[in-house]
Formats: sequence, structure tokens, C-alpha cells
Amino acid sequence: MYIPIGLDFSVRDSAVIGVFDLDNTSWSARTREFLAQAEKNGQAVDAADELPKSFVLTQEYGEQRVYLTRANAAVLQRRMAEE
Repeated sequence: MYIPIGLDFSVRDSAVIGVFDLDNTSWSARTREFLAQAEKNGQAVDAADELPKSFVLTQEYGEQRVYLTRANAAVLQRRMAEE
């Protein structure tokens, strides 16, 4: 199944490693470093028109991606549970 995460982006539920709330995780220097490295390596995908609220970490076919999205982390987790 595919989970809609924002704009025209969907991710395969089996590829999702985790869904993280940016308000709760961005205070950590490690998270900021991880997101900066993903951006630098071309692994970050902007699935938000505006300031993102959460990010979705996926791995599929050996490739890791970080999707920045406007959707609330709790909403995304609920969508995954419903599938």
C-alpha cells in the first residue's frame, strides 16, 4: 500500500523506517546533522509547500530518502495503521 505524505508524493508503507515530528526531533544536533547530510547527498525530498512539520525516513531498493512534509507525524502514523 502507498501512504500519501503531501503534495503529489506517496511512499510505500513497507519502505517506511520511521515518521518523525520536527518540533520534537529538530532540537537534537544529531537530527539536524542527519537532515543536513541527507540534503547534501541529494536524499532529501521536499514534499511540503511551506514549513515542514515532520519527516518520513524510507529505504527502498537500497536507497534511503528523507521526505519533508507538512503533514503532522500523528496523521501519517494513523494513515499507516489504517492501511
